[in-house]
Amino acid sequence: MFGSKKLSWNSAPLAELLRLSWPICVSMLSYSAMTLADTVFVGRLGKASLAGMGLAGTLAFAAVVFGIGLLRGVKVVVSQAVGAGREDRVGQYAASGILIAAVMGLSVLVFGQLLVLAVPLLAASAEASSIGVDYLFVRLLGAPLLFLFCTTRETSYGLGDTRSPMVASLLANVLNIALDYVFIVELATGASGAAWATLVATVLEVSVLLVLTRAPGFRQLKKAGRYLRAVLRVGIPTGIQFAIEIGAFTLLTVLIASMSETEMAAHQIALSVIHFAFLPYVAISEAASVMVGQAVGADRDELVPRVARYALFTSLSYALFCTALLIFEGDTIAGLFGVDSEVAAVTTNLLYLAALFQLGDACNIVARGVLRGAGDVKWSASVCVTIAWLVQPPLTWYFGYHLNMGAFGGWLAIVVEIFVGAGILWWRLSVGGWRPSARAARRDLEI
Repeated sequence: MFGSKKLSWNSAPLAELLRLSWPICVSMLSYSAMTLADTVFVGRLGKASLAGMGLAGTLAFAAVVFGIGLLRGVKVVVSQAVGAGREDRVGQYAASGILIAAVMGLSVLVFGQLLVLAVPLLAASAEASSIGVDYLFVRLLGAPLLFLFCTTRETSYGLGDTRSPMVASLLANVLNIALDYVFIVELATGASGAAWATLVATVLEVSVLLVLTRAPGFRQLKKAGRYLRAVLRVGIPTGIQFAIEIGAFTLLTVLIASMSETEMAAHQIALSVIHFAFLPYVAISEAASVMVGQAVGADRDELVPRVARYALFTSLSYALFCTALLIFEGDTIAGLFGVDSEVAAVTTNLLYLAALFQLGDACNIVARGVLRGAGDVKWSASVCVTIAWLVQPPLTWYFGYHLNMGAFGGWLAIVVEIFVGAGILWWRLSVGGWRPSARAARRDLEI
């Protein structure tokens, strides 16, 4: 009977949260290591190379972020189906995700290349522009594979299998780092070598994951459209949220890139470092989203606040460590990238500022994951998008240009956005505003 399945982790939610989140955390930290390796190798080519790669990398992510958010819907509906005891829906949801991945991949291949034409208009110098054009062109070629990987990964997460994506990501990232050395150092291909390394590594990553998971969904492609609406119901608001938020962040990056190569190079280095703090929060949030989805599907809404509290406690514990590390070792970390003293000084200031928003970032990211798992995506997406655009661009201009604070001013705008968003999202959780969405998700499973 619908909603009657007993959840195995009911008596020990923290243990289940940790079981799910640590492989995701390892996957994401390995991804951070890949980004960090790219930055280290390219950073030694000069700040123009680093500035060009940083701008192009942001534009590449802007091109694919809507599809990534759209495919998050696969994880939510799969986890809700598991909680409801409707495993028969899993293959059909996965097939819907594959269909979405194919459409989004082709769209980025065709239309994403228009972003390449924008690079010369946004870069701070002709050299950074040329490097950015080459890097972005290659990165966009991997979009179809990236979306296929995201679909398979989200299905695995929804089923409670977080280890298979971890194995695939670890192998891919080891290959990426090795190829960075081969392409950039031995073959002297410049920053574009990092893009080629990422493309080849993505091929390995998706291939390994498809083998480990036995390619869920491919056997039911003929039924891909049957439950597409359920995936899109959750995925479209999330995709729109991701796209518009990254639009605000892209504008922030463009503003910083136009300031100088020094400011943009420092921004890129600081982002690479902050991934080590940011992505574990995302891992815990993803695990919480799966558990909340299962609780909603099983009609156990009383478990949602418990999962949220455990996820918040775990994230804040890690956030305190990151805060201390950035405060006491920020200058040492900045000096590891082999850049000149001017770039290192700007980077150090950004890392000190990043230390201030770690606790707020943990709260913000966990709340998003919990609300997404409950199916409460439209309200939270609207709030997050509104805050991002009301805060980031105007404050970046005011602090960065008007007060002449440079990249530091842009990061100060991020601090304001994070804390405002965290407060509003946790208010939504505490008053139970997500419950109508949870009931709607259960009605969809009954059809």
